[in-house]
Amino acid sequence: MAKKRPQTKGKQQPQLTDGQVPVVGAREPCPCGSGRRYKACHGRSAAHAVTELVQRPFEGLRGECDWVALRELVPAATVELHLKGGLPEGVPSVSLATVLPMAWPALRREDGSVLLGLQNDTASGDISRDLADTLRRALEAEPGTPVQARRAPADGPRLQDVLDPEGAFEPVVHTGFEFWVPDSENASPEVAASLERANAAAIPTVKLTGVDAAYWCETPEKNHLRWVMPHPEEQLLDALARLHAAGTSSLGEGTRLVGSFRAHGVTVPVWDLPSGVGADDIEKPAAEFAERLAAALATDAPLTPDERRARGGLTNRQETLS
Repeated sequence: MAKKRPQTKGKQQPQLTDGQVPVVGAREPCPCGSGRRYKACHGRSAAHAVTELVQRPFEGLRGECDWVALRELVPAATVELHLKGGLPEGVPSVSLATVLPMAWPALRREDGSVLLGLQNDTASGDISRDLADTLRRALEAEPGTPVQARRAPADGPRLQDVLDPEGAFEPVVHTGFEFWVPDSENASPEVAASLERANAAAIPTVKLTGVDAAYWCETPEKNHLRWVMPHPEEQLLDALARLHAAGTSSLGEGTRLVGSFRAHGVTVPVWDLPSGVGADDIEKPAAEFAERLAAALATDAPLTPDERRARGGLTNRQETLS
């Protein structure tokens, strides 16, 4: 049998903390000095941090429910964003946009302003971290250039780290995508054609003014109200079931609570509305429903048999968007 070669001890490498270990190739020695390959050492935790799904990525942001609505439900909208510490020199404004031309993650305009796209595929399990990384790169990009997609560093900042928590978050819903270009009336034929195609596919949508994060939309068969709510899902479903069993879950004659979406850790009840019911028509019924819902949310009595059946029906009509 061959003799075992005696182990020689190399020079002891200083141990680094997780935050100090740089990213290297998966098969390279880990920079922490452990002697193992990166993928079997600090690369393992870094990969896990990148792929782990954050169930509620917009939690803690001002207007969390509107973030969810703009990400999943609203075709064309913009919001002015406020950064911690203010805007960098040469950046007159930063705005969130539901979608940008060519599905760009972000765009630095010729005047230095920044548009950050929300409805894009993200490379990691944390939309907030991906958006913050895209925003940071857009602030540093040359004016007149789009920002390309990439995987954000696992230890990079999140939106909650870069946005001013006291800054207003007030979505402006548009009828089309003319906000893509500063002067849409004088756009080139190619841009004009792109705008026409995008506008033709956009579902007419209006944000209600009397309640938070409720959006009316028009479809060929019927209209809908989709209302993003921050309450814990189980508590909200119980409350909706109480109202449904009592016959008070509608928003007026011809309207019906038909189910809900799950999206980014919150629940989105959905009502069918007759085609003739517009956004203005639903403002007062929505405000009245909000009062009924608040009372139902405050009730902790066990559900009755009728309420349990109503809850089962609502649960069966849930659809997960994210």
